[in-house]
Amino acid sequence: MKRLLDIIISITALILLSPIFAIVAYKVRKNLGSPIFFYQERPGKNGKLFKMMKFRSMKDATDAHGNPLPDEQRITPFGQKLRSTSLDEMPQLLNVLKGDMSVVGPRPMLKEFVELYSPEQARRLEVRPGMTGLAQISGRNELDYEERFKCDVWYVDNQSILVDFKIMFKTVSVMTNREGINAPGHVGPSLFKGNETEAKNDEVKS
Repeated sequence: MKRLLDIIISITALILLSPIFAIVAYKVRKNLGSPIFFYQERPGKNGKLFKMMKFRSMKDATDAHGNPLPDEQRITPFGQKLRSTSLDEMPQLLNVLKGDMSVVGPRPMLKEFVELYSPEQARRLEVRPGMTGLAQISGRNELDYEERFKCDVWYVDNQSILVDFKIMFKTVSVMTNREGINAPGHVGPSLFKGNETEAKNDEVKS
C-alpha cells in the first residue's frame, strides 16, 4: 500500500509541479550553468546505494589543488534561496518513482556515515529513505544527530499510512515557514562524526 501511494503521489506531484520544475531548471541553468542536476550516492533501504537527485545549488569552485571549497564559499544567494524553499529537493520525486526512495521515511544521509552508526541507529536503513520524515518536521537540521536518529527509529517502529499523511501535512507548514534549514554555524546540515557518548564510554572501559 505504501509503495502504491508513493507511485501515485510522485506521478501526481510531477505533473502538477511540472511548470515549477521547468522554471527552477531554467533558473539553475541561468545562475549556475550546466549541469542543472546534482547526483550523489546515498544509502537506501538495507544500505543499498542509489544516486539521489537534486537541483544544483552550489558553484563548482575549487582551491589551488583542485579540492572543492567549503560549502559556505560555494553557495550562492540563488542557491541559498533554492534550499530555503526546498525546491532543490524536487527531483527526488523521480527517485521515489524509481523506488529508490519513499515520500516519507528517514532522510538519506551521506554513505560515509553508515559505518559510524550504532546498531540502533542503523535500523533507520530498514525502510526506504524519504523526501521528508519525522526528523524534518521536528526541527530538521537544527536537531542534533542523536535526536534525528531517535526520530528515524521511532518511524521505523511506528510507520503507517496515517503517520505518513500526518508527516506530509506538517511538512507543508515547515517548508512554508522555512524552518530548520541550516544547522547552527553551517550551510545545510552538520557532519555526523560518530557517537561521542559511546566513544567516551569505550575510553573509560579501556
